[in-house]
Amino acid sequence: MRNALPPHNRLPRRDFLKQASLNVLAGTAIASGLPGLQAGETKKKKPASGYQLGAFTKSFQDMPIPDVCRAFKSIGLDGLDLTVRPKGHILPENAEKELPEASKAAKEAGVKILFLTTMIDEPDKNAERILATAQEQGIDRIKIGYYRYKPFGTLAQQLKETTKKIGKVAKLCQKYEILPCVHVHSNAFLPSHGTQLYQLIQDYSPQEVGAYVDMLHMVKEGSGDGWRQGLDLLAPWISLCAVKNFAWERGEGRDKQGHQKWEVKTVPVADGISPIPKYVAALRELGYEGIFSLHSEYKGRHSWKELSTQECLAQTAVDAKYFRSLWS
Repeated sequence: MRNALPPHNRLPRRDFLKQASLNVLAGTAIASGLPGLQAGETKKKKPASGYQLGAFTKSFQDMPIPDVCRAFKSIGLDGLDLTVRPKGHILPENAEKELPEASKAAKEAGVKILFLTTMIDEPDKNAERILATAQEQGIDRIKIGYYRYKPFGTLAQQLKETTKKIGKVAKLCQKYEILPCVHVHSNAFLPSHGTQLYQLIQDYSPQEVGAYVDMLHMVKEGSGDGWRQGLDLLAPWISLCAVKNFAWERGEGRDKQGHQKWEVKTVPVADGISPIPKYVAALRELGYEGIFSLHSEYKGRHSWKELSTQECLAQTAVDAKYFRSLWS
């Protein structure tokens, strides 16, 4: 059942149960006419006053984690969105040894590991290994893996099956008091847009499953107002937000039917199609006070320009400065 409690500063489950009891008592007080809110009144949402800004380590995996921690600190970031997955900064089978080392390095540099980006899409030994170690290190949320959409014509059934798969991951995460967050990713993924993520997680409470919203992917699939409507639906679940932008670029040649090809390119945060200021304003209106991750995916064919690691870091600093200006 949908839970309408403020979602953004997540309580551990043990504290959530305590808070839920207090909420029941508060409701009793209102019904009894005791001092406080009157029946029918709602507490106004305060504008967001605090957040944490980190960066995705995918583009910096050629640097040792201690160097990444120091580099992120030097450009004013609060921490790391650390890849713990196949081909990641830490391989799943090495999590027990290397994640504590990474946590120590972050602490020494004056930053923190804000969350982990994993490929956990079902309960297994690697999932247990990562979650148990993350709990020991005080990491309270992860990005889970992806679910693919195929074949065409079976989406309704796939949504039902994916909802169950997310539930199995959520059940395992509860064991370690870690929030599994489902990322919105455009193209042939489930979910590819915000409304679809709502369909997948609406029957789970925000303490069981979180929404990982994305400034690029949600706008790419819903550029008019779909992205904003998605945020509206997902408000109670929003736990992470990716900061990145894109532009359409004319591709080379035409397809077999003679239609012009187009490609999406990742561009600096202030330069793309996604209306970042409006996106931030919508999150602030919802009262979001959570974690943001600059993705800095400025390497490879999807980037508007091929940048070196140091150039990626420099562009991340520019992106961070721009993003923080929107909160002043």
